[in-house]
Amino acid sequence: MITFYDNHGPIPYAPDLSLVGYLPSFLDERDPDPAAKQIDKNYQHGGGWHPQKGWELLDAEWMVMKYPGDPAVQPIAVAKLRDERLYFYPHQYLCIIQPDRSFEMARVD
Repeated sequence: MITFYDNHGPIPYAPDLSLVGYLPSFLDERDPDPAAKQIDKNYQHGGGWHPQKGWELLDAEWMVMKYPGDPAVQPIAVAKLRDERLYFYPHQYLCIIQPDRSFEMARVD
């Protein structure tokens, strides 16, 4: 299980995961692998982890992302897996942010 956050820190209740689908079930804090590797090995039936190039971070405070030709999107949920931040976006997009602020964004549906 991964920990979900809001603006005040970890949330002390089970969030409504219907918005993020099955994505959290492919991640396990007991697995030492980073999030992208866990998704790649645990979601092979769905295609694994394949980041899309071209995403731009428009607003680091609100984590607004933009892909060329598409409207900007805001996250619908935020989680943490050890030192990685996981931002869940509409349409099964997931952005994994590293401590150095580098990121990968992929559609995991």
